[in-house]
Amino acid sequence: MAASRELPNHADLQPYNHAVAGHDGTLSDIDGELFIKPCVQQEIDFYEKTFRDHPEFASVMPLFFGTLSLNDATDINSLNEQLPAVSDHISQGLKEEAVKMAKEAAAEAAAEIADEPVDIAWKPNKNRKIATNKSVVLQNTAHGFKKPNILDAKLGRRLWADDAPLEKRRRFDEISRLTTNGSHGFRIAGMRVYKGSDNPEELDANGFKVYNKDYGRFQVNKDNIVQEMAKFIFNDRAGIDRELGRAVAQAFLEDLKRVEEVLANSETRMYSASLLFTFEGDGEALRAAIEENNALVDKANALEEDDGIIVRGRKELDAGKLNGIMVSQQDMGTVDINAVSGAIEGDVKVVELMGNVASDGEDDDDDDGFSTLPRIYSLKLIDFAHAEWVPGQGPDENSLLGVRSLIKIFEELAQ
Repeated sequence: MAASRELPNHADLQPYNHAVAGHDGTLSDIDGELFIKPCVQQEIDFYEKTFRDHPEFASVMPLFFGTLSLNDATDINSLNEQLPAVSDHISQGLKEEAVKMAKEAAAEAAAEIADEPVDIAWKPNKNRKIATNKSVVLQNTAHGFKKPNILDAKLGRRLWADDAPLEKRRRFDEISRLTTNGSHGFRIAGMRVYKGSDNPEELDANGFKVYNKDYGRFQVNKDNIVQEMAKFIFNDRAGIDRELGRAVAQAFLEDLKRVEEVLANSETRMYSASLLFTFEGDGEALRAAIEENNALVDKANALEEDDGIIVRGRKELDAGKLNGIMVSQQDMGTVDINAVSGAIEGDVKVVELMGNVASDGEDDDDDDGFSTLPRIYSLKLIDFAHAEWVPGQGPDENSLLGVRSLIKIFEELAQ
């Protein structure tokens, strides 16, 4: 398991409202730090194996905390056995409710299967629900942002796995042919942009313009994709001018290169996986976050000189401020982890020594000392329902095609 944290009890779960693509049924705990996603066993297996055996690949995925499972055989004892870390935090009444819900869900799923015509092997999932009672518990990449802009880029020219039925293959091949999956190896599966329109009727209750899956299917094409991606980054209405937008694009570009490196050195096959881009969409909050986090880079440099902090590659640490914004996740590797106590957050792109070194010089043992730091941006690989490790078969060129196209686009946006 990637991290140690108590899982939320049922009463503290609420519908996740930042999703721009994917399936219904996702939940977030009340403070928004965890993301609970229904999934199939293959996705659980991929998370568990990756975080156990492939730390480099895991570094470009959301933090993985564990799994939850409910089925028609669930009872109070099995709940306690499954989740010993949280069993004392769930009331008897809530446990009974969870058991009841599990049995009702299992009965509903069985009824749906019984009603299916026997001559239909596959059909599109109209209700966007996954027929599963298993969930992965992940870090919510939107947590910590004031107004998180989010873009889901579905990777690959081929979108179906080897076990997909023929009708699904045909349907997905047609989607690829008619969209930028075919021309660029990725498609915008969903997007939300703070103050993304001058028309108030186009904004949701939180001030975001939400682009659903049809946007990437029917409005974005090989000729306008750069301009459409620019809508995600540049937004004068939200206070993100050309200069600030270029800095954001440059930051994403550095992380995209990191993702390319990781995929090129990994033997996986992923179909319909996505890259999830997130950054602070409020220009004022974005500038403030950049200033605060840049100050951390300066403090890290000063501590290296004055306090003997062990740093691998001073040049890389000095590069922590790039066009006024922190560079990419690989900078976690520029500091000797053994020389620093406490947590290291990859998305901030610098060792957050502010929480590790108190003003009086005493070590700060508060493991949550970094949770209040403002977020700037995040780039994570997500959605591994059709992902597996394939030793001896080489890198996943299908997914790499999309990553390399995104690199070219962000190179243009960063100019």
